[in-house]
Amino acid sequence: MGYVFDFQDAGAYDAWFEQPRNRYFLDLEIKLMMDLLSPEKGQRILDIGCGTGISLEPLLDRGLYLTGLDPSLYMLDLASKRLGHQADLHRGSAEDLPFEDNAFDSAFVFTSLEFTDRPAKAIEEACRVTKDTVVLCVLNRYAPINMVRRFKSFFVPNIYSQAHFFSIWELKQILFAILGNVPVKWKTTVQFPFACGGIAAAIENIAIVQKSFCGTLIGMRIKPVPTFRTRPLLLKVKKSKAYNPVTGMVTRMRD
Repeated sequence: MGYVFDFQDAGAYDAWFEQPRNRYFLDLEIKLMMDLLSPEKGQRILDIGCGTGISLEPLLDRGLYLTGLDPSLYMLDLASKRLGHQADLHRGSAEDLPFEDNAFDSAFVFTSLEFTDRPAKAIEEACRVTKDTVVLCVLNRYAPINMVRRFKSFFVPNIYSQAHFFSIWELKQILFAILGNVPVKWKTTVQFPFACGGIAAAIENIAIVQKSFCGTLIGMRIKPVPTFRTRPLLLKVKKSKAYNPVTGMVTRMRD
């Protein structure tokens, strides 16, 4: 199951996003997630590791059927207060989702895969319950600010001490091992974690900038089921005999 957030973690998680600078980063990350997810009205969406509901909040009032899952009762309690009855919340593990195959149109993981014991199994489960699109949003191992976070966590234990940071190549290796050579689209955001504001945000949203390998957050979209182009198979059939229904006799046909 991995690391489960306790009461103190849950409160600190929401408090962290109350700071204007951190909220600015969250907005960039949510925008990246939404661009990759591209939800359409009437779809069933699953948030795996929904936490306090921050990642589900932008999906409210869009005509979607929302479901959230998290192993922490404390996180789910805060999510319930934030989302009310607009999302169906469940307690459970990402590595063993309590849902049927293809139960959802799309599913996403927003900075929660880092805290699972078996990320490959969690991704496999996400693909099992989803029929169209799976979006993974994870912290980038090679982003400068994440390197600083990892370094600090060695000396001062914190939430990042429990996290596994990913790279784009590592995610692809996991995906291809599970699904084969499926279509993958990726972007990154928060390239400039020490700057914020309108100009910085505009630069962050430039397509070529989002192809940087050093963005703080990696967003990756995959298709769980590969689509193959097919064409009719033409068979040449040679008639040699025919049955005469009147006489009951078998007659030969000319080639």
